[in-house]
Amino acid sequence: MSKFSSIAAAALIMLGTTLPVVAQDDTLTISVTFGPTAEVPDPRAGYNGWMSNQTGVTETLMGIDYDLNLYPRLADSIQQTAPTIWRVTLRDGLAFHDGSAVTAQAVIDAIGPISDENDPAFNKRIAGVLDLAGMSADGDRAVIFETNSPNAAFQWSLSDPGVAILGAPSEAFPINATGPYIFRGAVPEQSYRVEANADYRLGEPGFDALRVVASPDPATASLAFEAGDVDMVINYPETDFERIQGTGAQGFTAPTARLYFYSMNTASGPLANPLIRQAVSLAVDRDGIVDAVLSGVGGVPAGTIYPAGKSWAADIPSTYDPVLAEELLAEAGAVKQGGVWMLDGAPIEIEILTYSSRAALPPTAEITQAFLQQIGITATVRVGEYGASNEAMLAGEGDMFLQAWVMLPQGDPGSILGFLLSSNGGSNAGRYANPALDALLVEGQTTFAQAERERIYDEVQQIIATDVPLLPVFHVSQAVVARAGLTGYRVHPTETYWITHETRFVE
Repeated sequence: MSKFSSIAAAALIMLGTTLPVVAQDDTLTISVTFGPTAEVPDPRAGYNGWMSNQTGVTETLMGIDYDLNLYPRLADSIQQTAPTIWRVTLRDGLAFHDGSAVTAQAVIDAIGPISDENDPAFNKRIAGVLDLAGMSADGDRAVIFETNSPNAAFQWSLSDPGVAILGAPSEAFPINATGPYIFRGAVPEQSYRVEANADYRLGEPGFDALRVVASPDPATASLAFEAGDVDMVINYPETDFERIQGTGAQGFTAPTARLYFYSMNTASGPLANPLIRQAVSLAVDRDGIVDAVLSGVGGVPAGTIYPAGKSWAADIPSTYDPVLAEELLAEAGAVKQGGVWMLDGAPIEIEILTYSSRAALPPTAEITQAFLQQIGITATVRVGEYGASNEAMLAGEGDMFLQAWVMLPQGDPGSILGFLLSSNGGSNAGRYANPALDALLVEGQTTFAQAERERIYDEVQQIIATDVPLLPVFHVSQAVVARAGLTGYRVHPTETYWITHETRFVE
């Protein structure tokens, strides 16, 4: 165990209490880190679709199963009939929450606004992934999608939670969807309420209602769970996961595609030099961080952006070599004086930015700081809100931005890599620009042969490993706790599915 494990363990406060059970069996109260963005959060806008999908309100044409395979969800089938033409046939007998039929035209009416810059449902991120030139109905049950260019990720993009199939809204059904639960209201940044859809096509849901409450502080969420105020906590603090199960709680954990990684400031400051970025990567002991931060609950040191042995992962091990790190610093022109690396007469100073809504983020940043200081790089940590940290990074006010993203939310690598690393990527916080990488990302989107796509994305991952615009730290296993007796629940590798119609408590 890393010496940092004992430091982290010493900081924990263990509450040896017995878990009370006070919640009602017909209502499930779930604590999560992020709340809704509006009183009626349109599932197509921003990332609102994640919560509506997670709570069983909305459904998509395609879905991702627990093995990260694509499957027809509201669709009965999907067929590519030309390089830019896709035919989606709907399941028979689908209905919205208000009882109206799900038709091909209704699907078009739901998806069209995503690409309309003048519509409140406009979503630049999803519109870019879909890349739609047009849609048309072929009868009531078939939708013909045409993309602007060949798009190998198109069928996967139809599983994005934001591509929710919605009917006409009304006062009774402001989010008129198809899932096992019906939206009943939200308080921005605080709570989200749904009720059972007794007419759900796959069977009556296991709960009369679900209530989601936002608790950005993981420690507060764990205290609320022990007090019996909530029945379930998504992303429970890893350091307390083993102990809480001893109080009678039920624990769930499974590997996910969520990666903890640093966006590196490639446009200004010391990390604009790729040699210094490589040195920083080699100075960070991923094994030590996993030991200290995740307390054995689950986490794998990351050499690349996908978990080793899983879909799309290149064979790139994580490497810890502080000696080589210092050699690279010298090659970059730095000089070590009094145990501190100097560049152009000033100490190399690196500011690490992160946020606190995931329990593992701040300690990961602090341990990274310690590893950098061990080799003589001055480092500081600033913990703030996600948006503020992202804006600071974009403004060049930070050097490393620690984030935690699901890297395969749609099962396909193209979209996330484009957001994070393409020259015009909407989430390119490090302002990285590499024409060769841009060309590969386009090639990956327009190539349909699976073996060739794997070769392309292997090359992308090699560029990331060499140029270090992103520094992968670890792949995490999500930790979830619930009061005893919960059945029908599994941790999904994309984290975009929580509650199905089968989830219930059995005493």
